[in-house]
Amino acid sequence: MIDNQKPVALIVDDDEVLRLRLCHSLEKRGWQACGAADAAGAMISARDKRPGLAVVDLRLPYESGIDIVRRLRELDSKTFIVMLTGYGSIATALEAVKSGADHYLTKPVDADQILATLKDDRSSSSTEAVEPEVPSLARVEWEHIQRILTDCDGNVSQTAKLLGLHRRSLQRKLAKHPPRI
Repeated sequence: MIDNQKPVALIVDDDEVLRLRLCHSLEKRGWQACGAADAAGAMISARDKRPGLAVVDLRLPYESGIDIVRRLRELDSKTFIVMLTGYGSIATALEAVKSGADHYLTKPVDADQILATLKDDRSSSSTEAVEPEVPSLARVEWEHIQRILTDCDGNVSQTAKLLGLHRRSLQRKLAKHPPRI
């Protein structure tokens, strides 16, 4: 049953535990939450319930979260869309925003962080000039290594080979925390 008094949130993530936890947390905060594990389920829910908030994982089976963001934006330009990923990088953040996402968060994430992005968007003025932050060279290197490692399905030896690094050198770089932007 749809409660017309509560705003609707759509959570699109193939991780069932995270999806259910976010849905439950948003419901406790006054939202009506629905979840989907893939693009087909997401679009059916979006057409039926017209969510005011959509939280979409970047990596989903069969279709990229970026494609879902585009389709959600075409369906309703007013939906506030947050892109989630476990593999945060500047490149994917830019791609998500260009595709129509309003905000970008890296996992792990909770309902309060998601709702904070919504509040930040409503309180900021669209006429404010925002200076983009230029990432440090160390941050760019770290993100590049993470992207290649992801493309190699976590295979450190293969990643080291592609990057032209010794495997132990790469392991030392991976053991460090990500540099600040």
